[in-house]
Amino acid sequence: MGAPGARPGTVSPAMSALRRFPNPRLTGIGAGLFAAATMFVLACLDRLLLDSSETVYGLLFLPVSALTALWVRPADLVTAPISVPIAFAAGVIPISGGAGGFGGQTMAVVTALAVHAGWLYGGTLVAGLIASVRKIRHMRQRYLLRAAQAARGVQGVRRPQQPSS
Repeated sequence: MGAPGARPGTVSPAMSALRRFPNPRLTGIGAGLFAAATMFVLACLDRLLLDSSETVYGLLFLPVSALTALWVRPADLVTAPISVPIAFAAGVIPISGGAGGFGGQTMAVVTALAVHAGWLYGGTLVAGLIASVRKIRHMRQRYLLRAAQAARGVQGVRRPQQPSS
């Protein structure tokens, strides 16, 4: 489907640009690892370059959440809104600024999670919305496929029932 007035079968420039982007299909664990590793690396870069700016970290969390929800397999869509908050927490560790050993670092991470809960909820909402829309579209495509098969009279192969003894 192209732009209005275009020849049938032509693709708009925006669609052709979107098709050039990578389209990986990650498992649930792979999507969680992608999100956690990406947020940790971004947090380390934020600490080195921007002196641990929590706003920049929060802003970078939103596209990572969206990409995680876009790149996870349809069978694992439920894992996207679960794995992105874990990734946020993994990335907060380098920028939380804790001192005084394990207890001080733990308190700094908990405080950072509490103070920046807005970014955490926002990214989780983004991932949840994208995953929900993808799931609905996937279910609709399956329904339409089954309806088309039923209209053509195509039935699934059934095994003959064995006589009961």
